[in-house]
Amino acid sequence: MPHPQLRVNNQDREQVVEHVKAAYAEGRLDKHEMDERLHLAMTARTHADLLPIMNDLYGTRPAYVPRPPVYQPRAAAPDGGDRVGAAASHLFGLLGLFIIGPLLMMVTAGRTSPYIRKHAVESLNFHLTMLGATVLLPFTVVGLVLVPVIWVVGLVLCVVGGVSALAATEFRYPLTIRLIK
Repeated sequence: MPHPQLRVNNQDREQVVEHVKAAYAEGRLDKHEMDERLHLAMTARTHADLLPIMNDLYGTRPAYVPRPPVYQPRAAAPDGGDRVGAAASHLFGLLGLFIIGPLLMMVTAGRTSPYIRKHAVESLNFHLTMLGATVLLPFTVVGLVLVPVIWVVGLVLCVVGGVSALAATEFRYPLTIRLIK
């Protein structure tokens, strides 16, 4: 149970609303009581404001007892081979293997390394987006001008993605349609 002075969010309010509606459906509240409790629930600011709404329906709960922090082990840092494989999935774009390179990395090394798979999927989604933009943009006059600019920016982003994979940092391509999860 959260501390009574913590502010409530919409999910907390909705849970109380559902309990009040259920109590009304069971006949434990009349229409006037339900309306009053719903108003109190929707205007509550803290958990202490929500407690009186529920106390006579479900009884009082014990006072706030802080829980000890839960130990969450960190994911192991990727080793050198994983980082090189992830960087390769980004840098294949420089070699002209835009879709084939990341796809190969995903189905080979990505099966054993979640780090390589994550970077290969990100690179593959970016290159698929680039392919779609290259096919669709030339239908407009502005698109004809933008295609070379987009390709230069795409090549720069491939290098940035490769370097960030080598540095074991998080990298997401901007303006990418993520078709593959």
